[in-house]
Amino acid sequence: MEILHQALDFVLHLDKHLTAIIADYGTWTYAILFLIIFVETGVVVLPFLPGDSLLFAAGSLAALDGSPLNVAVLMVLLIAAAVLGDTLNYHIGDYLGPRVFTDKSRFLKREHLLKTQEFYVKHGAKTLILARFIPIIRTFAPFVAGMGTMSYARFLAYNVIGGILWVILLVGVGFLFGQVPIVQKNFSLVVVAIIVLSILPAVFEFFRSRGQKSAV
Repeated sequence: MEILHQALDFVLHLDKHLTAIIADYGTWTYAILFLIIFVETGVVVLPFLPGDSLLFAAGSLAALDGSPLNVAVLMVLLIAAAVLGDTLNYHIGDYLGPRVFTDKSRFLKREHLLKTQEFYVKHGAKTLILARFIPIIRTFAPFVAGMGTMSYARFLAYNVIGGILWVILLVGVGFLFGQVPIVQKNFSLVVVAIIVLSILPAVFEFFRSRGQKSAV
């Protein structure tokens, strides 16, 4: 419970924690932020790291006078972290998929792998780009894409587009609005709002799917 409380405190008060990190590490903060985004997108067992809110907070702190963070450098580095993270995740899925999904497996049937492949061929662009903005799903999407044997060239195009849109939008919004007094005074509420808005598409899709099944 103590670990959970600390994690929640870190997410809700990202501005204060990042300010402390910047004060302690200066330009090394770039490396810390790069590592967090890379791990959140690249390691399928760590989908709970604060991606959206971290990008927003980093952008808002880059707007401070005298900040060692340059917003352009920040965007380039974090886009690279997001793209490289998804690339690692894709290759992990590509490596594990054929070994986990076999005809002899009782639960993980190869037919499920083929269905995943068909889904990504049909919805790849929408899935991989929009998944960037949905916590947890953005961590699993590249893994499943690799498991579904989507070609890497096709995956890479959506990976780069999604990474660019995700980082530029959230860091940019943080840079433009993060220093507005009402945002500064209610930063925790803003973080909660970002989290809620980011999971709404998944919630909507869940209830839409249930409604369709009930109608059948």
